[in-house]
Amino acid sequence: MVRRIGIRRRVGGITTFVAAGEPGLPRVAFVAGRAAGSAVRRNRAKRRLREAVRQAPLREGYDYVVTADGSVSEAPFETVVAWVQAALKEE
Repeated sequence: MVRRIGIRRRVGGITTFVAAGEPGLPRVAFVAGRAAGSAVRRNRAKRRLREAVRQAPLREGYDYVVTADGSVSEAPFETVVAWVQAALKEE
């Protein structure tokens, strides 16, 4: 649902979808498809995304889908954090 009605934003190696959700805490889903590499690389990309999103401000009552491509598992972590913060920045 979030991917269908949400606002899409691509920054660096990540794509985010943001949509208004139920009132309360924000909900976040992490996706790393087969294009991101082997299972080891996909799991590493999702771990890095989870930690980067912890450092980003999220709005209450919104749902987020954060999708990684292959570059997320190889990029410096500071770069991944910058990508996430830029993608989730309010406009």
